[in-house]
Amino acid sequence: MKTTKNPTPSSRRGFLLGAGAAAGTGAAVALGAARQAEPAAPAKPDTKGRGGGYHVTEHVKQYYRTTLV
Repeated sequence: MKTTKNPTPSSRRGFLLGAGAAAGTGAAVALGAARQAEPAAPAKPDTKGRGGGYHVTEHVKQYYRTTLV
């Protein structure tokens, strides 16, 4: 009587190979889509007469008040 080996190891290997191939394909597609996307234009700061630098606003003053010991 012939004995056959359990087909489970080869089916596991096939599953893992297929999963790896699918992950690689998905990454390649995502990378290609990201390269084709238009980069967003950077927002220009409102610098009319203010210089566009650091400003102490009411929100910043409130934060400074909370840091006093």
